[in-house]
Amino acid sequence: MKAIAINGSPRKGWNTEKLLKEALRGAESVGAETKLVQLYDLKYTGCKSCFGCKRKGMESFHCSLKDELTPVLEEIFEADAVFLGSPIYFGDLTGQMVSFLERLEFPLCSYDDYSKQLFDGKVNVAFFHTMNAPKEYYKNAMEKPLEMRSSELLKRLGGSVEVYASCDTYQFNDYSKYHSGMFDEAHKRKVRENQFPKDMEAAYEIGRKLMSK
Repeated sequence: MKAIAINGSPRKGWNTEKLLKEALRGAESVGAETKLVQLYDLKYTGCKSCFGCKRKGMESFHCSLKDELTPVLEEIFEADAVFLGSPIYFGDLTGQMVSFLERLEFPLCSYDDYSKQLFDGKVNVAFFHTMNAPKEYYKNAMEKPLEMRSSELLKRLGGSVEVYASCDTYQFNDYSKYHSGMFDEAHKRKVRENQFPKDMEAAYEIGRKLMSK
């Protein structure tokens, strides 16, 4: 068994990566081999509309571009589970994660029949979102569009898809060093101490569960 985590955050060792590592630990608890990929360390682009994945005679669910993302995409098709993580910037995924998803998802879409499943394997997916926004705002304004953005096309990998949001995140080690007067550091610290450990536990359980499906 194999699980791959894809970190779409530029900040190593922070909230998004912590959740991904817990998901990997959950996968390891049931015997999976694991790997963590840092998107911001790779040189790659989003889809270039070359339509190589749509040409007749080509293996349709593989992206035709060749760069440092290519082996990562191939590993995903060989994995049992993939854990994706991205902070939310201005209500959306990071640019690196969007470019990654373009390269992963567009080749999975058939231009002959949009409902057709091109990939005949099964890869379970978890998508972890981290954000500064409070839980209430996420529930009211962001949950549905982000879940649709993050999960609809990923179902084409043939497995189950889970989306988890960690909200009201702690952004700095020392708030006094930054212009951040609109935030209540004491409240942020309380959420960090009381809620984030629960988010970590949830990530661990998701990782364990998806490897068992």
